[in-house]
Amino acid sequence: MATLAANEISRYSRHLLLPEVGKAGQAKLKDSRVLVVGAGGLGSPVLLYLAAAGVGTLGIVDFDAVDVTNLQRQVLYGTSDVGQEKTRAAEAHLNDLNPHVQVVRHSERLASANALALFAAYDVIVDGTDNFATRYLVNDACVLTGKPNVYGSIFRFDGQASVFCTAEGPCYRCLYPEPPPPGLVPSCAEGGVLGVLPGLVGVVQATEAIKLLLGVGDSLVGRLLLVNALAASFRSVSVRRDPKCPACGTREIRELRDYDAWCGASLPQDEVPEITPRELAARTARGEQLQLVDVREPYEWEIAHVDGARLIPLGALDSEWTTLDATREVFVYCKGGVRSARAVATLRKRGFDRAYNVTGGIVRWRQEVDSSLTAY
Repeated sequence: MATLAANEISRYSRHLLLPEVGKAGQAKLKDSRVLVVGAGGLGSPVLLYLAAAGVGTLGIVDFDAVDVTNLQRQVLYGTSDVGQEKTRAAEAHLNDLNPHVQVVRHSERLASANALALFAAYDVIVDGTDNFATRYLVNDACVLTGKPNVYGSIFRFDGQASVFCTAEGPCYRCLYPEPPPPGLVPSCAEGGVLGVLPGLVGVVQATEAIKLLLGVGDSLVGRLLLVNALAASFRSVSVRRDPKCPACGTREIRELRDYDAWCGASLPQDEVPEITPRELAARTARGEQLQLVDVREPYEWEIAHVDGARLIPLGALDSEWTTLDATREVFVYCKGGVRSARAVATLRKRGFDRAYNVTGGIVRWRQEVDSSLTAY
């Protein structure tokens, strides 16, 4: 077991006063290895608190760079970090917070090809991801490697947390056997998230990870914690292991798969024919009079919109589609392309055979056509 130096005893003195931790527990934390998948909204508080607590080795899996839009909730970074690799920026801040902690950077996308090898080197896996494909991948890799999965998710004002894949408890598939239909659930980039919410959920995840490492307290195994920031409510519901679960029940899943395809990362291409912003702008520049529809919300329209577009929020499309001309081409955009893809699929089912999704939405339009638009 690791020994604590004099300066570590001073640093962790408030832990050492707890009978449930003490010197032996703090040494156990120093010996522990935790892998955090995703260094974003959830990963930020998780990494900060695990580093402060003295977890000896912290692995970080993330392939992204810090963007200015991250700073509203990803408190691990500052303005000077914009443009840097998240893992590199995170390492610098965590080393400053606690130089006794070793940070291991995995600057790569978690995939079926590398997940098992990565997970095998750690004691606990913390899931701070923001998409269904990676959540199922984390879950199945945890089951196959026998590692506990400290799960969290956030959206708008609501969050969830639990501990999956332990010997006695359920896994993520027991709760959600199948991913939702593609395009049904927007991402935080499309739907928004209250900046403090990942802090609430991430701190819960960090707490659960520390309890698992110490072997103390009652964990969230078999319970799903539901957080509603608007109502200031925390409640939990029971989650039982499903004996028919292909991951932790029947053990049918013996290897990892192509999770992006299974989770339907996008709607089928034949349902949503697309056009790029550059192609659409070229047609507009030639003087073509085009039907351009923005299916975002009014507050998004006020931030930025494409000249000549008409605002019909996605929720209003069912009542306003009749005001469009089905004999002409219709081009639909949103922020990133998810909501507009759903809108195009809906329009085509109603006879709009010439409806097209503007790929990448207004985000890509700003990159390719008009950089003066405000980014959000």
